[in-house]
Amino acid sequence: MINRLCIIGVGLIGGSLARALRDANAVGRIIGCGRGAPNLERAVELGVIDEYDFDPAVAVAGADLVVVATTLGATRGVFAAIAPALAPQAIITDVGSAKCRVIEAARETLGPAFARFVAGHPIAGTERSGVEASFGELFRDRRVVLTPEAETDPAAHALVADMWRKTGAEVRDMDAAEHDEVLAATSHLPHVLAYALVECLTLMDESETIFDFAAGGFRDFTRIAASSPAMWSDIVMDNREALLTMLERYANVFEHVRSALQTHDRDALFALFERAKAARARALPPAVE
Repeated sequence: MINRLCIIGVGLIGGSLARALRDANAVGRIIGCGRGAPNLERAVELGVIDEYDFDPAVAVAGADLVVVATTLGATRGVFAAIAPALAPQAIITDVGSAKCRVIEAARETLGPAFARFVAGHPIAGTERSGVEASFGELFRDRRVVLTPEAETDPAAHALVADMWRKTGAEVRDMDAAEHDEVLAATSHLPHVLAYALVECLTLMDESETIFDFAAGGFRDFTRIAASSPAMWSDIVMDNREALLTMLERYANVFEHVRSALQTHDRDALFALFERAKAARARALPPAVE
């Protein structure tokens, strides 16, 4: 049981975590923190949190566990603000999609509390944002990655892992750099491509006609371009080194496609499509009815 939980950033992820822990009877009082009064007031109305404060240092007072669920760009400032106000045994975690820079910021700002910081990333979400979008089943059967450091207190690590398991998630430990490389490939690159495709079509003279005829494939591929620009610009900048590597890899494959089209090489295109189809089937087999 987490007696007093503070969630800084009561949006889709923070709000869903609060809901899931309430559903599991794994939490006592929940204090929210953020900058927007309407969102926090709505969170209280929905029963997601019990109370809130706009000042992170006030919100964390007496908390057993602090979850930082802000955008990545705000994380360092939040760490610096809460460090002097943390209870002596308070455990801190986060939900950021890029881990190396978060860990660097925590090490530089949290002081002695860094040993009780457990970097984490729930690989779950939707294109919606705000507490209204939150729901308690968001993490069920999804994966949560923790990236503890050598200094991380084993008890803090165990508590954070247990918290996520209570939401129905599968918890896995991973090296922070490996996490950032994997997520650059599987999450950050797809988001950049989705935003870029919509931007490309928007700049065309026939854009209105193009969007009028947008079919399922376009909607499926670009759904994630409806995600928060503030959140995703922070993510891609914080993980830019790994993302640049993936963009270079993608550009090489894209050039292969363009070359095949220019040279009328249907066999090359077919081979690429066939390999990709087979690889996806191996990685993401269809669900069994």
